[in-house]
Amino acid sequence: MADAKRRPRAKGEAFSAEERAAMKERAAERRSKGGEEEVLAKIAELPEPDRTTASRLHSVVMTAAPHLAPRTWYGMPAYAKEGKVLCFFQARSKFKTRYATFGFSDRANLDDGSMWPTAFAIDELTPDVETRIGALVERATG
Repeated sequence: MADAKRRPRAKGEAFSAEERAAMKERAAERRSKGGEEEVLAKIAELPEPDRTTASRLHSVVMTAAPHLAPRTWYGMPAYAKEGKVLCFFQARSKFKTRYATFGFSDRANLDDGSMWPTAFAIDELTPDVETRIGALVERATG
């Protein structure tokens, strides 16, 4: 996949078009009820390969931590614990990056000394990657 080029910001422009769109989606989410149906609908809107990756990640997260509540966050699939986002998916198409990202908020119990990763680049979702993400989600919820 060739690297997509971002449009440079115009002088004085604080946010890119993609960033402004994400903020608008977030504002709409605050007004919506959310839920799994909304997450699955957002996944269905994604272009490939993001759609397949997000769909498989949804299954991995819901298997590893069925008590998490699916919701959207900045227009992307996310999973909340006690109303707060714990982990989330960011499609490569969202900001025209070369890989998708699966990340964790500061509410995730992933602490490991003075420094630890909180986001992971996903270029290909293999069975090994699925297993690793499932284990991270289980650990994060603990």
